[in-house]
Amino acid sequence: MTRRKTWDHSRLSKEAADSRRPRISVVIPVLNEEDAIPKVIADLPEHLVSEIVVVDNGSSDGTAGAARRAGARVVQEPARGYGAACYRGLREATDPDVVVFLDGDYSDYPDDLPQVVAPILKGESDLVIGSRLAGGVRQSAIPTHARLGTRLAVLLLRVLLGGRYTDLGPFRAARYDALVGLDIRDRGYGWTTEMQALATVRGLRVSEVPVRYRKRIGRSKISGTVLGTIGAGYKILTTILRVYLWPPPARNGRPVDSTGGRKWRR
Repeated sequence: MTRRKTWDHSRLSKEAADSRRPRISVVIPVLNEEDAIPKVIADLPEHLVSEIVVVDNGSSDGTAGAARRAGARVVQEPARGYGAACYRGLREATDPDVVVFLDGDYSDYPDDLPQVVAPILKGESDLVIGSRLAGGVRQSAIPTHARLGTRLAVLLLRVLLGGRYTDLGPFRAARYDALVGLDIRDRGYGWTTEMQALATVRGLRVSEVPVRYRKRIGRSKISGTVLGTIGAGYKILTTILRVYLWPPPARNGRPVDSTGGRKWRR
């Protein structure tokens, strides 16, 4: 059996100290992903990633131990919710320039990370969404009811807020200061939607890149059941309506560019 790669964080920290390189923190929210999380961590490109923060949202299996053995830093978030886990990871990240989010079930392709962060490293975007639908995902990877819900959500984002998206995918990257400036409040499944809605109304530079997507390891907590999808869908749609009906206070211009307008050396 092939031995999977284990991350050496002491080496990563030394490389990240090079001021010519951006510090990229990867945040992975997990809930009972013991079999999948080592694969996710092993496939992340070491030459780009400065740290991996796995946020355990109350797993009852050996997810936390598996993540630690694979080389990630594991933190606990007792408050259940996808957004709660992502927010905790954002708080725990160590002085990042860029924060990347992806799921811990191995449905995303971690080695697509370079194309997800590229528009930010080039100074072209503040937020990048990895679009599964633009990447030609197989029908079996995303159930029909989940696809329909996503299409309705992105339609509302376009009609109500003017955002042009094809997906609400979990694989995404953002400049840290721009993301913190959004002040996302949702701590459930509306986290990603609120991020895109707020980024739209506040004038952030948002782009999409195609990413690959596959059937996850294990059963989905959301799209694995119709009722789960309906519940998540309701949360997503009400999040869009909330931002539309009660838009956040306008900011004075574009968020401050912490890079000084330069392109990072990669």
